[in-house]
Amino acid sequence: MQRICLFPGTFDPVTLGHTDIINRALPLFDKIFVGIGLNSAKAPMFTPDQRLHWIRELYKDEPKVESGVYQGLTVNYCKQIGARFILRGIRYVSDFEYEKTIADANRTLDKNLETIFLTGEPKYTSVASTIVRDIIRNGGDASHFLPDFVYQSLKK
Repeated sequence: MQRICLFPGTFDPVTLGHTDIINRALPLFDKIFVGIGLNSAKAPMFTPDQRLHWIRELYKDEPKVESGVYQGLTVNYCKQIGARFILRGIRYVSDFEYEKTIADANRTLDKNLETIFLTGEPKYTSVASTIVRDIIRNGGDASHFLPDFVYQSLKK
């Protein structure tokens, strides 16, 4: 049986923190689906198509990474793609508290799902999409927080 995981998020935009988690999870799973979740409570800066394009370009040479856009419950998307694992990145203790609550709810909804937490590299601890969006909106240099491909596409 393949070890398939879903790495869900908004990826608005895709940051070095996101790619750090994906890259370090590659040896752990046979397939990683990067799922761009559409959340009606959030107003994203970039379209789902733009975010999907970034992920597909960044991982075009990595057959273990696929991506898609989904709406609704994460557990339902896991069933749709055959994922038994959910991958989440943790930067701070407060992230863990929040993520554990979601993991517990997901496990209640589907007892076959297991959430795997990876801590981010210390150099990416301060990288958060919210901060990066604020930097971009205010004309700052976000290159320190973004994969080069993403940064270059924003400059165009």
